[in-house]
Amino acid sequence: MSANYYLGTTPAESLGDSPRYWYALRRNQDGELFLVRSDQIIDSDAYELNIPGPTDDNFDDFEVGIDYLDGIDLEHEPVFENLFYPQYRWDDRSLFYYVDSQGMLVMRINKGFSYPAGIST
Repeated sequence: MSANYYLGTTPAESLGDSPRYWYALRRNQDGELFLVRSDQIIDSDAYELNIPGPTDDNFDDFEVGIDYLDGIDLEHEPVFENLFYPQYRWDDRSLFYYVDSQGMLVMRINKGFSYPAGIST
């Protein structure tokens, strides 16, 4: 068994009160759903919150640890045209989402999911 040693603060300590995981949801023009799951300690990927366009259509209220679920209005239209992920949330739990064989969206807490071969993941 290997051990990790840190000089100074550990990655978890550097987050402070910020949640570890960021989950962002978007839908493309074909109606497909995409979910981003980003581990703030391990992942090094960068995600663009706003797509290029007029600055008046940008979402400027992004804050770490503050959920945003109001990016789509009652008619299912985007509130901010440039907002790439109209819904996102933060959590300290490791959540895995998948669609089961009956077409239901399922969430697992702290337990991974292996997607069947030949489908999107």
